[in-house]
Amino acid sequence: MPQTAFDPVQAIAARLKLERESRAWSLADLAEQAGVSKAMISKIERGEASPTATVLGRLSGAFGLPLSVLLALAESQQDRLVPQQQQPVWTDPETGYTRRALSPREAPVELLEVILPPGVRVPYPASAFAFQYQQIWLLSGRLDFQEGAVLHHLGQGDCLMLGPPADCVFFNPSQEPARYLVALSRR
Repeated sequence: MPQTAFDPVQAIAARLKLERESRAWSLADLAEQAGVSKAMISKIERGEASPTATVLGRLSGAFGLPLSVLLALAESQQDRLVPQQQQPVWTDPETGYTRRALSPREAPVELLEVILPPGVRVPYPASAFAFQYQQIWLLSGRLDFQEGAVLHHLGQGDCLMLGPPADCVFFNPSQEPARYLVALSRR
């Protein structure tokens, strides 16, 4: 499928809507924070109006972002497709655990593919989960997930939504690699 030309008005529209929705703000909430009318924000988000520098400055201020950062984020929106060969992969040199980042930069939900070798145990402190919601979908193999005092046994196809932040341990009790998808979103 051919990629369409970059449209800055649509990129800004998409970025503003993403910033607003990631904060769970209504149009009225953003209008109040920015001092810009709901009608104008709605037109901008639909790509029906191009915002002035003053309006963009007010909107970026409401989000707590410098205008240059907001515009840079909007410009990066054009990279919505990340071909597999461009997805960064990190391998833990000690355990062989691999983590592939699947999502485009700045996506509201981050998707990760993890392969946990047989017998490998990976602990994480509660602080690693403090600022995000997380779900684990086991694609193949088996996974034991210790979440605080609770032990979850996941089989192929099982999906677990993590609770409040707690010290956690991922463990593959089987003789085969465990392959799972992790979905993360900001709290």
